[in-house]
This record gives sequence, C-alpha cells and structure tokens, in this order.
Amino acid sequence: MDSLISAGNSIAPVGKKPRNHHKQRRKESQSDHPDATLQSIISRTKLSTAPSAHPHIKNPKLRSHLSRITQRAKDAKEQIEDAQLLMTEEKGRIVTEGELEKTWKVTQGEIVDSIGVEQAKGRREWKLDGGTYKARYTRNGRHLAIAGKLGHVASFDWQTGKMHAELQLQETLRDITYLHDHSHFAVAQKKYVYIYDQSGLEIHRLSSHIEVQRMEFLPFHWLLVTIGNAGYLKYQDTSTGQLVSQHRTKLGSSRAMCQNLHNAVIYLGHQNGTITLHTPNLSTPAVTQLSHLGPVVSVSVDPNSQGRYMASAGADGRVKIWDCRNWKGCVREWMTRGTGDPELEWSQKGYLGVTTGSSVNVYSPPTITSPHTGIPPLYLTHLIPHRPLTSLRFCPYADVLTTGHSKGLSSILVPGSGEPNFDSNEADPFESKKARREREIRSLLDKIQPDMIALSPDFIGTIAEPVKPHHPPQDVPFSRLPRIERLKISGKADLAEENEATDSEEEEDEEKAASGSESSEEEDANDKPSEKRPIRTKKEKKKMRGRGKSLARYLRKKRKNVVDPST
Repeated sequence: MDSLISAGNSIAPVGKKPRNHHKQRRKESQSDHPDATLQSIISRTKLSTAPSAHPHIKNPKLRSHLSRITQRAKDAKEQIEDAQLLMTEEKGRIVTEGELEKTWKVTQGEIVDSIGVEQAKGRREWKLDGGTYKARYTRNGRHLAIAGKLGHVASFDWQTGKMHAELQLQETLRDITYLHDHSHFAVAQKKYVYIYDQSGLEIHRLSSHIEVQRMEFLPFHWLLVTIGNAGYLKYQDTSTGQLVSQHRTKLGSSRAMCQNLHNAVIYLGHQNGTITLHTPNLSTPAVTQLSHLGPVVSVSVDPNSQGRYMASAGADGRVKIWDCRNWKGCVREWMTRGTGDPELEWSQKGYLGVTTGSSVNVYSPPTITSPHTGIPPLYLTHLIPHRPLTSLRFCPYADVLTTGHSKGLSSILVPGSGEPNFDSNEADPFESKKARREREIRSLLDKIQPDMIALSPDFIGTIAEPVKPHHPPQDVPFSRLPRIERLKISGKADLAEENEATDSEEEEDEEKAASGSESSEEEDANDKPSEKRPIRTKKEKKKMRGRGKSLARYLRKKRKNVVDPST
C-alpha cells in the first residue's frame, strides 16, 4: 500500500500537478521525433574552435586573415567536389569494334546518320564570296562572328540561324573577335580597330591601334589585346576606354597570337622563330623561347591541362608540342603533309586540330603530349577542297569544328571535343536577356586588375619570402683595383710612378701631422683663457703655372715610347 501511495504522489495536494510535467512531455516528444532540419544544420555547421592554420605568425590580425583565406580555399575545393556529382553528362567519342577499324576512316556522313537531329545541325557549309574568312565564337558557344578579307562581316546565332548584324565595309579585314558577349564585337580593319554593337552600328574607333594583325579579348580583365605591323602589343580596357599599356616587342609584325585561359598571358609567334609570353605589367617578355628555324605561323594553348601544354606551327610545316612548366624542349614533333601554312587550335577536352593543305586533321589526347617521336595517331580527318584554310575554331560546349577558307566556312563534327557540362554562372548557352544583363554587371564588378596577370596565378594571397641580405664578395675584382695595383699585378708598374705615389702619401701624412700640431696648440690656448688667441689670416695659395705632376707624367710616358732617345 505504501508503494502505491508513493507512486500516486499522494503527499502533494490533489488539485496541483507537478511543475515539470509539460517539460517532461516535451522532452519525450522531441526525443521520439527529432527535427530533421536541425540535424542537417548541425551536421553542416562548422565551429570556429579549430586551430589556426598559421600559428607561427604573431600578428593576430594577419593570422586571422590568412586563416580565413585558407578556409575559403578549402571550402571552395569541397564545393567543387560536390558540384562534380551534378555533372552527369559524359563526353562522346568514336569507338571502333575491332583493331582493324580506324576512327579516321569514319566520314562526316556516317557521323551525321548515327547521331540525333540537334547534334547533326553542327555539320554545315556556308558558301560566301568575301575572300578568306576568319571566325570567332562567344564564350558560351552560341553565337558566331565571321569576317572576310574583302570586307564582309556578320554576327549570328548559328544554332537558330538568327542574324544579328551583317555589314559590307568595302576594305581589308584582318581579324574579328567578340568582347564580353555577343552584344559587342571588334573588327581589325585596314588601318584602325572598330567596335560595333549587336545591330551593326559603329560605336568606337580605336585610333591608337594601327594596322592590327591579330586580336584577343581577356574576359575576366575586360582587356582587348592587339598586335600590329609595327610590333607594338597594346592592352585596351573596354570598360573604361583607357589604354592600359603598350609594349614594343622589337621583333616586327606577328602572325600568331593566342591567350592562356588559365593565367591570361599572351603568347606571340614572331618571324624569327621565337615565341614570347607577355603580361601588361612587364615591358619585356616574361619568357622568350626559340621554337622554330623559320617564322611562327600559329600558336595555341591547351585549356584542358590548365595551360600546361602549348602547340606551335612554323612556316616549314613542322608542328611542335611544348611543356610550359620547364621549357626544356619540345615534347613531341612531327611534319605535316600538304602545302600552305598550318593552323592550330585546342578544344576544351584537349583535342588538337591541324589544317594542312586542303585537309583538317584532329588528334586526340593523351597521345599528343606523350614523349614520342613521329606523328601521333590520327583521330579524325576531313577533306576541304577550297584553299587556303585560314582559320580554325572549336565551338565551346559543342562537338563542332569550324574552318574558314576562300569560299566561306565549313563546320564538321568532332565527337568528344566539347565540354558536355557547363556552368550557368560563367557561360550559359541558354541564357535569357535578363540573365545576360545580370551576368554582365556581375562580371564588371568582379573585374580583375591588369597588374594581377602573371605566369603563376597562385601567387595572390601568399606571403612573400623574406629577402636575404646581400653580402658583397670579399675579393675585390681586378677592374676595381687602383691603377698602381693593377700595373703591379700585370707586371707593367713604373718605379717613378710608385715613388710619386709614395711622395704624395708622405706629403699628405705631413699635412695631417701639421694640422694635428696646430689643433693641439689651439687646445693649449683654450686651456689658458687669460691669453688672447692671435687672429690667423688665411694665406693665399700660389697657383703655379707650368709643368705639374700630370703633365710631367704625360711627358715621361711620351719619352718612354720614343725609339731613339737622342731625338
């Protein structure tokens, strides 16, 4: 009975309930049904109790700043790994069934018949009569700009066929490129560079860029880079309109020019066979490499390897692959077949396109960069009967390769050359007008300064190494020794000159001694305040005119060189 009464809490009043009754029921309900949102937040919340990544730095402000930078880099790496889970698309590739079958034997007709209707639209032929054509795609690969040598310019959406602008400028055109998007493009005309908007209206004339041969646009820095016949490399800021810098290459006109998408360094190929790497903050080339024995006609950098490999082609028809990390020699080298200057272009997935004569050859990785001699295995080839082939461009985020020639342009399908997954924040092929405006404003706010362009982009945010004190060598070089010492070492010392030098040293010592005695006398006079110090007058020095030491030395040397002393 006592146990029942204690269990029923009969000691407390009947009308009162225990104080913690509701709290206990709430705790029971929480323990039975845990909050999923709370659990997810707790699992992803990171407390700041972790030790600092830089404990050796005494300054707490600098230490916390560097710790934040390190943590942001770590978080960015984790986010990239998480984003890779969303990349479900895989790149295509031509796969043969047996060893006897070769991929280069597959024709464009067979590829078109075996793929879908949308992908087959990439195989096109544009027959134009504007001379040899240059082509350039936008960053998202949706729009195409072409420029004929005789003055024909056009900008259009190549997937839908919508024409943005078409012009007949009636003068020589050398190159064309888009700026930050398809709403503006620059054309290198006969004398100056002109900028047009999407409708084809002329907006600017860049008078400082004269007789431009090649152009490149740096999207993250908003810089238009040009090289002209005079050999001046110029950087123009398209957001402010200012000429950032101009460098004189001293190597004449350049026919080959490209940019490294990893670090925004400009690669130039010159007529003497050298390739130079330039940045806007250096007046001299960062790297100078002798690549070919003749003129360099084409240069391209692999974007798939983060700018690690570079391909160059010379006028002699030789193609070389270089490793940009050491520059110790070409990784691979082969001779192209056919006549004419070859053109090179790397795709987003590391496929290399080479035009030789009237054919377009495509080589697949990793055989291109493998250290072997001879021609790498051919992946795909296509014959174009129109010569010469003047430009070669891979379409971003599509397996399309566009070639410009004397009769227009030809687009072929190269399975596996394009990136199958795209980042909508960087380059979206399906972006709307509102999204394009937002991206333009965001990229303008995030514009990188030209001073931050360097060969190694990872130097930003790092700590500079302490400068070591420079200790000069103990041994004095021969060129800095006194004249008498140099003559003694060489065995040509004159005894008279040595005597004069010793006499002059003795005279100096006597003068110092005399001045020391006079100073001691003055100190003695100062010790006796009662005696007045005599006023000393400065004696005028008699400037003797005649044969001084220098003249006597000159005459002595002159007498020494005479063969017959009697004369």
